Amino acid sequence: MKVFYFLVVFAAIMLGMLWVDFGSVGKAQDSEQSLRVMKGAAFFSMNVFAAVFAIAATALLIPKDVEDRTLYTILCKPVTRLDYLLGRYFGVLAMLAIGLLCMDVLLSAALWHTVEGMLAEQLPAMQALGFSQELIDERVTTLRQHGAGVGLQLGVLAVFLKAAVLAAVALCLSTFSTSTLFTLLATLVVMVVGLMVDEARGVMAEYAAHGRESRVLSVAHWVAYLFPDFKLMSLEDATIQGRMLELGLILRVCLVAALHVSIALVLSWFIFRKKEV
Repeated sequence: MKVFYFLVVFAAIMLGMLWVDFGSVGKAQDSEQSLRVMKGAAFFSMNVFAAVFAIAATALLIPKDVEDRTLYTILCKPVTRLDYLLGRYFGVLAMLAIGLLCMDVLLSAALWHTVEGMLAEQLPAMQALGFSQELIDERVTTLRQHGAGVGLQLGVLAVFLKAAVLAAVALCLSTFSTSTLFTLLATLVVMVVGLMVDEARGVMAEYAAHGRESRVLSVAHWVAYLFPDFKLMSLEDATIQGRMLELGLILRVCLVAALHVSIALVLSWFIFRKKEV
């Protein structure tokens, strides 16, 4: 699968560009804004990498196994179709987790290096200007909140959860689709619509407030309840802003992702167990 080589190169280029820019960040007037820009660019590259990897890898699995006749070799052994689907799916997740972990380590190291450089430059200046220790400690806390920490790891977890949902959707579509291109495009449509679920809920609330019924409201209902809400799972937005995440929100996002993955896997098994291969 040549697409894997492309994704590795893409991730390396994006991280390399971030690393090159790190040397000039400490000179920026607004240190927090500079760190937000760095994290925003990094999370953008992570989201693109994870989404493309999850969709492409999963959509190509079953067609490639059929083409190479690997599927027949596996299923003629005491391996159930559910075992086959779960093995392929969690194999993709393992590869995805390794890729994101590598990007996370590099980003964490770069952020730590940048924050420490900012502190080394700003703290002596603040002490020379006679700032109180309380203000100095507050400055240290603020900068380190924008650096590598628990919030950063939760943001990476959110990227992984969204990719896991996309991979499950792609797996479900590939169990009945005869075209890899259709699976890729349909999963991309699910991702785009999933980013609009929040707007669909807004339409529902607006129409409900005015007591109106229409086809738009019906469509909004279907979109809100059938498609995963990827904006809800975008915890990295709070991480970029340096805000602390509530435990309840984190658990809700994990439960929502687990629910969508479970539904997609159950549908995949239900379709694949009756499919002639």
